[in-house]
Parts: sequence; structure tokens; C-alpha cells
Amino acid sequence: MAEAAWWTIQGTQLEVIEHGHGRPIVVLHGEDGPRSCAPFLDHVATLGQVIAPSHPGFGHSPDGESIDTVDDLSYLYLDLLAERNLRDVVLIGCSLGGWLAAEIAVKNTERIAQIVLVAPLGIKVGDRETRDIPDIFALSAEEIARRKYHDPARAAVDYSTLSDDELTVVARNREATALYAWEPYFHNPKLRQRLHRVSIPTLLLWGASDRFVTPEYYGTAYRDAIPGARLALIEQAGHLPQLEQPAVCVEHIRQFLNA
Repeated sequence: MAEAAWWTIQGTQLEVIEHGHGRPIVVLHGEDGPRSCAPFLDHVATLGQVIAPSHPGFGHSPDGESIDTVDDLSYLYLDLLAERNLRDVVLIGCSLGGWLAAEIAVKNTERIAQIVLVAPLGIKVGDRETRDIPDIFALSAEEIARRKYHDPARAAVDYSTLSDDELTVVARNREATALYAWEPYFHNPKLRQRLHRVSIPTLLLWGASDRFVTPEYYGTAYRDAIPGARLALIEQAGHLPQLEQPAVCVEHIRQFLNA
């Protein structure tokens, strides 16, 4: 795994993992931060140059002074693409990062050629009385693991073995998730009606065992809202297929990019 570099975009410092060579592939992490996706990033690096930033407040990236919504993050990353003159970009977003990638794509895809959304959050499917997305701040760790993982044992963490720095990152990730996703909870009420603006090839990857936001309910709603989008299910994976089945996910991405 490559060491992190530091990029400054419009005055905002970002910790960025760079890995591999070739076509730029920007990977936007979910609520658990980018380093939890390390095996996935290694696989993705076989397809091109991985650029995986830590959103402000996540990992070691400082808080952004004027950045406190997913909408703000979307403009930050559009600025990143422009300042680094990245073109023909493959944009990959996972969970919270999938929501963020969708927000970017409805605004501007001038520098983006293809988009991959891995179990993205961000839309409202049911009525105002229906909770589409379980409350991770109210559920027990065991219940969250049961809903998010095909094999919940994979979510087990022995915090006594973590360094002070690793514990700080865990706490920062949770605090930043609350900042960006608390209200409205993990969605933008207007995003679903804007997804028709996504005019580039789009692949949705979803774990078949996802009990957090199910592919049958949430995944098909996302697919149907994006013109021409394709939904592929990953067996033996839950809400985090990039962690449980990274090689399978990347093979789907490889086929998508080559189509």
C-alpha cells in the first residue's frame, strides 16, 4: 500500500493515497475511512492510478473550515479534478462515498468518463414516515455488523490492540460521519430527482447480503433513477462488498471499463 501524500485544494488540506499508474481512478471512501479499503485499493491499482483522498475530518485530513455538508465535499472534489487537470477519470464511491460521487456526477462530468457506485447511500426511496437507512448511531455494534456484513465476524475489532493514532482516526471518522450525514440522515431529499442528469456510463455494485440498504429495494431505485445504469450483485458480500469481495468487485469494474 502506498504512503499517503498531502494535497491542498482551495486551501483545504487532504491526506491522499496514491497507488498504481495509468488512467486516473478517484476512489471516495465511506463512513469508515479510506484505510479500511486498503485491499480494495490494491486491486483497483491494477486498473490505473488510484487517487484516494480522506475527506476533511476523516483519517488524518484536517477539518475543512467551510466544509460541513456532502454538497460542499462535491464541489471540493470538482476543484480537485480541475486543479490537478485530471481527465478521463473513473470515479468510484462506496456507501457515503457513493452518495458523494452521485452528487458530483449530477453537477459536472466534464472530466469524468465512467462512474462506479458501490452500495451508495444518499437518496430517499420511501415516504417521509419510512426509514430507508438504519440509524447507525442508535444500533448496537453487533446489529450494525449483522446488517452490513455477509459474515459479521469480519467486523470484529479488538480496540485494545489499536495504537493511539488508530483510535483517534476511528473517533474522527465517526465524528465526521455525524457532521456530514446526520441531518438529513444519510441523504439529500432532492438527489433522486436529479440523478437523470448523470449522462455517463454507470455501474452499481451491491452485496447480495446487504441488510443495511438492500439491493432489491434501495439498489433498484438507484439504478432506475440513472439513465442506462447497470446493477450487479456480489455474492457472499453485504453493504461493504469492496471489503468482503474486493477481487470480485474489481473484476466487475474491469469488465465495465472495457465494455
